[in-house]
Parts: sequence; C-alpha cells; structure tokens
Amino acid sequence: MDIKRSGSAPSMTGPADWFTGRVRLDPLFAAASPARAAGNLVTFDPGGRTAWHTHPLGQVLIVTAGRGLAQRWGGPIEEIRPGDVVWFEPGEKHWHGASPATAMSHIAIQEALNGKAVDWLEHVTDDEYGAATRA
Repeated sequence: MDIKRSGSAPSMTGPADWFTGRVRLDPLFAAASPARAAGNLVTFDPGGRTAWHTHPLGQVLIVTAGRGLAQRWGGPIEEIRPGDVVWFEPGEKHWHGASPATAMSHIAIQEALNGKAVDWLEHVTDDEYGAATRA
C-alpha cells in the first residue's frame, strides 16, 4: 500500500503550450509499471481551457467544483458540473475547461500507451470557445 498525503506533491502551472488562461495542476497519482494510469486535479480559472488534444487510451474527467465546458471535435459544446463524469474515447479530439465566468476543477484520469498519455494539438481559438456564450 502507498498513501500519497494531500499536499505532498507540489502544484504546477499549466504550460502555455497546452492551456489558455490560468490553470493549476495538482498531481494525484502516477501508477508504477506495469500499471499505466495517472490522475491529476486540474483547476481552471474562468476562461481557462486546454488545447485540443487526444488520448491513446481515452480519458475520464470527474468534475469536482464549478462550471465547465467540454467539446469533442465536430460536436456541440457541453456544460459540465460537479458530479458529472465525462468519458472521451481513445483518439477522440477534444478540449475542456472552465466557463467564461466561473472556475472549474476536475480530476483527470488517463492511461499511457508506450509511455505516452496525451497528444497535444492546436489551441482552442477564442471564437471556438466563445461559441459557448453565443449558443
């Protein structure tokens, strides 16, 4: 058994290559091989969001606080709230983040395939993100 004590891993600022706006990453766990799952608590300030990205084995989000948005490529922007569980299929291009006016936190869980858990793509444009407020 291994207990990771709350606050034992330092928070990190989400890199500008992967995120728009202020985003904080708090590592929760990274399983040792042969397991391949990892989890992070991700907190987005209002307007903060990921870039478009995919996961080779999919991703689960568990919304813990606030009001967020998520979209898969070609689909509508969906509102996500505390208690919602979001599943993105392996290879499904998507983004997620906070609403324009409200911060959002979620636990993100994904598995690595051959050591890689995510493929980062282009940033979500302000026009793409702004579609949530025009809908």
